[in-house]
Amino acid sequence: MGTTKSDDYSETTVRVRYAETDQMGFAYYANYLVWFEVGRGAYCRQRGISYQEMEKKFATFLPVVDARCRYKRPLKYDQEVLVRTRISRFQRRGVTFEYQITDQGREVVYSRGLTRHIFTDGNGKPRSLPAELVPYFT
Repeated sequence: MGTTKSDDYSETTVRVRYAETDQMGFAYYANYLVWFEVGRGAYCRQRGISYQEMEKKFATFLPVVDARCRYKRPLKYDQEVLVRTRISRFQRRGVTFEYQITDQGREVVYSRGLTRHIFTDGNGKPRSLPAELVPYFT
């Protein structure tokens, strides 16, 4: 079975750029997944490992196999928000990240989401996470 994590969130800020908005002036819906990726990368770096290091040093990749986003409130151009990221489930062959996009005070939630990943080798073959990497995900 997998391990469920606590509320150990990593936080990083993003600012909605003009190019990320639609004709109505709201953040285009697909950009939330991009911001989730920003949060995921920051989560890993804040714990001492980068995606690049996992790929080059350990030949371990984390393709997304499921992505979900629940839009609560619209974001507009030039808003600065927090992308809060945590691991909600870890298994030797996969991991689930959860995300919240909130205001700076963490009072207003603009979206919530998750991405599920499997661990693979460089050829895309599923594998167990190398033992050296387990501490970064637990």
